[in-house]
Amino acid sequence: MHRSASCAARMLLTRGAMANFRLALIQLKVQSIKSENLQRACGLVREATAKGAKVVVLPECFNSPYSVKRFREYAEEIPGESTQKLSEVAKECGIFLVGGSIPEQACGKFYNTCTVFGPDGAMVAKHRKIHLFDINIPEKIRFQESEILSPGDSFSIFDTPYCKVGLGICYDIRFAELAQIYCQRGCQLLVYPGAFNLTTGPAHWELLQRGRAVDNQVYVVTASPARDAEASYVAWGHSTVVNPWGEVIAKAGTEETVIYADIDLKKLAEIRQQLPILAQKRSDLYCVEAKK
Repeated sequence: MHRSASCAARMLLTRGAMANFRLALIQLKVQSIKSENLQRACGLVREATAKGAKVVVLPECFNSPYSVKRFREYAEEIPGESTQKLSEVAKECGIFLVGGSIPEQACGKFYNTCTVFGPDGAMVAKHRKIHLFDINIPEKIRFQESEILSPGDSFSIFDTPYCKVGLGICYDIRFAELAQIYCQRGCQLLVYPGAFNLTTGPAHWELLQRGRAVDNQVYVVTASPARDAEASYVAWGHSTVVNPWGEVIAKAGTEETVIYADIDLKKLAEIRQQLPILAQKRSDLYCVEAKK
């Protein structure tokens, strides 16, 4: 096990120019008019590409207000209006575009779904949020996605010329097992479009990202909507990039913005060599296994 981990690290170290790429997170201020959200999002994708981004990430529910009462109204089939726009702009810009998430309608059910498009405009991944955001913190916040949405039931990984990427959406980040499975399957980057709120955001947003990054020695990125104090659900903002050492290397404020991080897979390989926890796991005593 130790030998294979070392081999994987050496492979990463010899990938040359492909071991580095620029990533952009778009912290979009989501409005009530879908067409305006799509137009603004595509414009910011072009802006990010012009500044060298090869992988661009949009926030959770980027095309609609994040609200149980609004999911049906904004839901689309896939392919549909929003995903067609994402496909077109990914091809135009020649990038990998992680399309945040949108409310999806399929076979009489509704999902919170992230689609990913490659440089040729083809969809390379579709992730339906696995863990639904059902919480009740008295006098703070109550939100029940399950009143409308159904959970996804599959893992979502896609390949790029740089690395494998594992997908989750918002509440998925709280479940360490998902990140561990992705790590076991070779992911070096985990992407979570998310919309934490003013209660859970200051308490856990950065903490969870740093925990997933350190536990699995991977890059972890989150893309949030910009904060809108007038919305029914006020997002925390603070889209973030964390490296495998647990350091925050890029972080937004609360306003609409685009932030950038240069992902260095050589650094990831070096950390895994110097602190070989992935090779030191006691699989004779414990393990995390995927059932599907």
